[in-house]
Order: sequence, then structure tokens, then C-alpha cells
Amino acid sequence: MIKLKDYKSGNLQASVENYKFFMPTKVNDQWSWEDQEINNLLQNAAIKLGELNSFAKLVPNVDLFIQLHVTKEAVVSSRIEGTQTSMDEALMSEIEVAPERRDDWKEVQNYIEALNSAIKELDTLPISSRLLCKLHAILLSSVRGENKQPGEFRRSQNWIGGTNPSNAEFVPPQHAYVGELMGDLENFIHNQHIQVPSLIRIAIAHYQFETIHPFLDGNGRIGRLLITLFLVDQQILTKPLLYLSTFFEKNKNTYYDKLTEVRTQNNMNLWIKYFLKGVTETSEKAVDTLSQVLALKAKCETKITQEFGRKANSANLLLQRLLVKPIVDVKQVQAITDSSYKASNDLVKDFIDVGFLKEMTGQSRNRLFVFESYLNLF
Repeated sequence: MIKLKDYKSGNLQASVENYKFFMPTKVNDQWSWEDQEINNLLQNAAIKLGELNSFAKLVPNVDLFIQLHVTKEAVVSSRIEGTQTSMDEALMSEIEVAPERRDDWKEVQNYIEALNSAIKELDTLPISSRLLCKLHAILLSSVRGENKQPGEFRRSQNWIGGTNPSNAEFVPPQHAYVGELMGDLENFIHNQHIQVPSLIRIAIAHYQFETIHPFLDGNGRIGRLLITLFLVDQQILTKPLLYLSTFFEKNKNTYYDKLTEVRTQNNMNLWIKYFLKGVTETSEKAVDTLSQVLALKAKCETKITQEFGRKANSANLLLQRLLVKPIVDVKQVQAITDSSYKASNDLVKDFIDVGFLKEMTGQSRNRLFVFESYLNLF
């Protein structure tokens, strides 16, 4: 049994190359704690997560909105790692993005594809090293990390900060230990013989994954994906609606400091509290966003019924499409509504007049229109 107050996170070990790496303590064990604050925070987080799950079940066509959540998560999680893509850029096609920003755009698209793919994979494949490697291969496909063993655990030393392992801020365990440590982590995630609440379990698992740092690149993004996948896999959430990247990014230094404090001061207590506060805050915001989305959708549908007359059917088709992807051009409207170019152009003008759409390029050709009031909710 691991008692939180006595927990030792690991130790520094010397390598033959004259640098020291951190060897974490394995986590697949029963955990216990006496700190009542953890129990209170756990209860609050579980209640808020339950509210989000219940609310999502009441939302008609909730899948319409999930892609916007996924896109936001992809943008924010990638931004933590240094990419600069914005939400509106992420929703554009590649040809619509400025050439100098397409590398960042591609990284975000890979993240979206990896997350969507993972949710589908959970039907047949549990959270495992195999699943994480499949995600990693998608994440690093045709982007800057494509030469860093996509889809494979690393076969060399990596490090964080500094120019080499000798002057780095943090050196994860040597690659020879990665398989063994990831096996222990996988067993911990699925161990039904220990009584560790799910939210405590994923808090510990996220820390351990980031500490093992099993890939040469993309560890932060895969580690944050792991949180959402775990909640869906454990059926705590029926839909992938909770993403902690925004909470972590709000103060990146705090996020990194809390992880570091576990390694340097054995303070898993503090990390778990921080994580549970993040779940509570993020769940509350997700419910609030969904509430505002429903109100906006109802308002738009009412306006269409009252003001669009014979165009109401086409207008509703366009509105449903904008709820999935809130950026559109006239040719896309033509395909959505199966109407002439002139009729589609007129419908776009009508949407601008009632405040649904706004032109975003400032150009006279190749114009793009954004459902701004909806996008702003995310």
C-alpha cells in the first residue's frame, strides 16, 4: 500500500554517460490518504462531472457541439507545446490558412484526428500502450516531429530544458525502463483489485505518464488526451466533453510546477488537489457553455421560423452545419442547401443581416463567413 503522506516519487540514478535520470516509483498499488481536503475536493469534482454528464444526455444532437470542444482542446493543448493556431484557423481548410501558419495548423488537425480516432478505438481497444502508440503515430504524421519515432516508445534518452541531459531541468527514466514502467501504469489504470477512486487514479496516471515521458515528442498532448479517454473508457462520461488543457494553460507554470513538486518533494497530495480543482472548474464551464449553446440555437431557430419564410428549410440546414463547423463560404452553402449559387449567396446575406454570420477575410473574393456568436462561446 502507498500512503500519500509517506509517498516517495522516485530517485535520481546515474547513467554510464555521466548524467542523472529520474526513476519514478511504480504506481500500481492500493493508495490511501488521511487528508480530508482531498475527499472534499473529490466529492465536489465527482458531483460537477456527474452534472456535466447528465446535462449532455439532455442536449439534443450533443454530437453537433462535441467537435467544437475537440477543436478547442486541440488548439489549447497544442498551444501549451508552442503552436500558434487560433480557433478560427483550426476550422478552416488548409488552403485557407496562410502558408507560414500551415505547420501549426497541421499539428492541430492531427490532434483532432488522434482524439476522434481514439474515442472510436475505445469500443474495441482498452486504454493501453498499443492505443497510445496508435494515437502518437497520428499526432506526429507529416509534422515537425515526424522523424521522432511516431507510434513507438523512444529508444534513446530525452530531456526537458537545457541543451543535453547533463544540464537539463528534468531527465526522464532511460529508454530501457520505459516498457516496464508503462506496463505498470497500464496495470494501474485497469486494476480492479484496488480501491482507488477513478478521478484520483487518472490524476496519478497523468503525472506518471508525464514523468515516464515515453515518446521522443508529443508527450504533453498524449498525456492530456489520456485524461479524456480514461473518463470515457470508465463510462464516467458518455461523451468526450471534459478537457483540462484550458485549465492547465491558464497558468502553464503552475501546471509544470505541480508536476515538478511531486518529483522533487514527493508532494503527490498537492498535485491531486490541483487536478481535482481543475476537474470541478472545467466541468462547471462545460455545463455553462452547453447551456449558452442551447439558448443560442433556440434563438436562431426561432428567428428563422419568424423571418425566413420559404427560405426556412435551407436556413435550418445551414444552421445545423454551422453548429458543427462555424466557418463557411458560399460554395459550401450551395452544397449544404442544394441550391443555386445566387440563392446561396442571398441566404448568406440574409444570415449576415440577422447577425448570424460575419465576413471574416475583408476580401471581395474567396470570402469566408463565421458564426461568430457561436464560436465565441468556445
